[in-house]
Amino acid sequence: MIYALLTNVGILGGVALISAVVLYLVSQKFKVEPDVLADDIAQLLPQANCGGCGFAGCADFARACAKADEEEFSGLLCPVGGNAVMSKIAVRKGFNFGGGARKVAVLRCQGDCAAAPSKVSYDAVSSCRIAGQISIGSSGCPQGCLHLGDCVKMCKFGALSFDKATMLPVVNTKLCTACGACVKACPRALFELRPLSPKGALVYTACRNIQKGAIARKNCRNACIGCAKCFRLNPKVVVENNLSTIPPEVDADACGAELRDTCPTGAIVYKEKADA
Repeated sequence: MIYALLTNVGILGGVALISAVVLYLVSQKFKVEPDVLADDIAQLLPQANCGGCGFAGCADFARACAKADEEEFSGLLCPVGGNAVMSKIAVRKGFNFGGGARKVAVLRCQGDCAAAPSKVSYDAVSSCRIAGQISIGSSGCPQGCLHLGDCVKMCKFGALSFDKATMLPVVNTKLCTACGACVKACPRALFELRPLSPKGALVYTACRNIQKGAIARKNCRNACIGCAKCFRLNPKVVVENNLSTIPPEVDADACGAELRDTCPTGAIVYKEKADA
């Protein structure tokens, strides 16, 4: 009896030992060596894991930076850390980093309570995404803000707040990191990430309405009517589908004020000092 028990214990012990040896050999064969460079770069990142860089998180972005050659690296950017962090990563990589213009989010809608008064009442789930699927919106503008604040809920940096007087989200450009969370959250694509000019200015069309002028103005007095006065002032401006769009390459410092002043409906917004 004792002999049989000892035999079974010995067999089980032998099997366990052999299994341990096999597992050790397999782990050694297939183990992944730690990427020291990626780990070093990850330490330089803010660990916000916001996804604004286009990668799954800071660790994924760090690995991309570690693998990138100098040309590929120039196309990478951590929006939260900005040029300061990217400069440190470039030094660790042995690259030169020229930097780029700081970007901030802008809201391309001015359909506040005064300019676009409510025509219908929405009484359902407080979600822009759901409201956009079942309703045209309280003002009747098919491209206007739905006033339910999905964007504010998604901002991790306190850069967005909801103005109850205007019923529109407000961007605090000093806090904005251009992570892109608001861009993804808005079902009507009303947010855009735009670079600040060398002097810190912004100019953009704060409207997405593509209805014809008279109809657009019925829904919102601040709507773009596609009159093309801005295009005649600056040929870089694009006017398509009854809507003006000001590309980022338009010099806000040189002609931002003129573009604003030439717009008959006030659809063009110009901020001389966006961070002021």
